[in-house]
Amino acid sequence: MATRYIIFGLSKLGTFLTEFLSKNPENFNDFDNELTNIIRISENENPWFTEYYQRLALNDWANLLTEENLVNWLSNYQFSETCKKVGLILAGNIPLVGFHDVICVILSGNVPLIKLSSKDKRMIPFLLKLWNDFSEIEIEYEFVEKLENFDAVIATGSNNTARYLEYYFKDYDRIIRKNRTSVAVLKGDETDEELQLLAQDIFTYFGLGCRNVTRLFIPKDFNLEKLFKNFLEYRNIINHHKYANNYDYNKAIYLLNQDLFWDNNFVMLKEDDALFSPLSVVNFSRYENIDEVEVFIKNKESEIQCVVGKSDFNFKTIPFGEAQHPDLNTFADNVNTLKFLSLI
Repeated sequence: MATRYIIFGLSKLGTFLTEFLSKNPENFNDFDNELTNIIRISENENPWFTEYYQRLALNDWANLLTEENLVNWLSNYQFSETCKKVGLILAGNIPLVGFHDVICVILSGNVPLIKLSSKDKRMIPFLLKLWNDFSEIEIEYEFVEKLENFDAVIATGSNNTARYLEYYFKDYDRIIRKNRTSVAVLKGDETDEELQLLAQDIFTYFGLGCRNVTRLFIPKDFNLEKLFKNFLEYRNIINHHKYANNYDYNKAIYLLNQDLFWDNNFVMLKEDDALFSPLSVVNFSRYENIDEVEVFIKNKESEIQCVVGKSDFNFKTIPFGEAQHPDLNTFADNVNTLKFLSLI
């Protein structure tokens, strides 16, 4: 019964977000005004969190948080009636990136002890407050500066941080996430529309997410100008001062080192086998046989979040333009959070 009220409250939160995003400011209520203020303050505190990208994240959650979606999603799991405290160390690279972990813990009947990222510290508390109000029963959660008195932990950090976290939490049930990024594989016959959708996978959230494409595999005779032509929709990204600083810095390094790169004045393409590329740079390599791409992806499986491309490869892909729009059943690092929570 309690879960039903909680699911209903979460779906009402989704409805609120849908209405907020479509509403004229003249018709705002107090909650709408509070959310508008949070968006403004969040951008002031963290310039990467522009109003546009915060609203994009909210729109994705609004689409996901329907009662039907939530009921179907949870129907595959059975959770213990014993309530556990689950420590959450959230990332803050893109808006609301940690919200999925939060709702997983609450919907599994457990209590999240939430250590927010300093880069994303306002939106999640607001959404939880609304969810609580809409649920008609008390939802248990706690914001903490340090994890204490917990039963399990889900933490996200850099590769260096993850090593520390693995040691520190070695005696607990845990999910420890490391650095990941995403790749795209082109066949060479992609349409302009598909390449424009690829641009979304590269540039959305400035390329800061683990689902952003930082590495391309292209056929040997592929013309790079096709990419630049279809990336033009994102040319104004260079007007963002923090992105421009990264672009200028990386370009200066390449020029100083006399590295070969291709440039269209807002993003650089560099022929490089590295999986991760600096912000404002996309690495690429040319292939003659798709088998070599498959070997690379398999060898780097633990570092790749998703592979963007057409569906007729021998490896799993997601469609162009979908990288930054995961559904409820898409779990970070491909580790099923709900299954983990059902076993603790």
